[in-house]
Amino acid sequence: MNAAPDRRFSFDASARMTPANAVTVARLLASPVLFVLIVGGGASYMAFVLGFVIAATDSVDGYLARRWGVTRSGAFLDPLADKVLVLGSLYALVWIDAFGALGTVGVVLITVREFGISAYRSYWARRGVAIPARRSAKAKTFIQELAIGLALLPPLEETPVVATAVLWVAVAFTLYSGGRYVVDGRRAFSLTGDKPSGEAS
Repeated sequence: MNAAPDRRFSFDASARMTPANAVTVARLLASPVLFVLIVGGGASYMAFVLGFVIAATDSVDGYLARRWGVTRSGAFLDPLADKVLVLGSLYALVWIDAFGALGTVGVVLITVREFGISAYRSYWARRGVAIPARRSAKAKTFIQELAIGLALLPPLEETPVVATAVLWVAVAFTLYSGGRYVVDGRRAFSLTGDKPSGEAS
């Protein structure tokens, strides 16, 4: 359920020190602890629980932002924290060979998509063309985190095919959502009539 904004008090869009941002920063700072646990101990209930708690804070900062006002700093920090958690955990799992060679390819594809779409959106933002985040971005992150969680469960450590299969579902959804962003960018481009540098008018 979406939280109704608190009309008695709300943060300006330029605010930085907000409760939502504090939760997001805590997520960023806690993520390296998870990476160390994964590399040092592999699949474990401690790593699984910590990963679950860190991922769950995404809903908390989202609730706080909707209640007291979305800020530009929060709009930057929230997806950054998601990427740090997901990519850092995936590469920690690749380091201990939790997904096998096939899974490593999937992690590389996810990485290329994440950085590619971030650069694509930034390119258009600098030209005044906004490509808003899609609901599918949260679903994509959830599936990625599900693959990580399965890889961290000790009972599944000896059957990595389960986590690897879910990882490839995440790859497919990640690439699909990336394609939707490209379509959104082209649609915004056609509506504004703006031309990327290097294109003929």
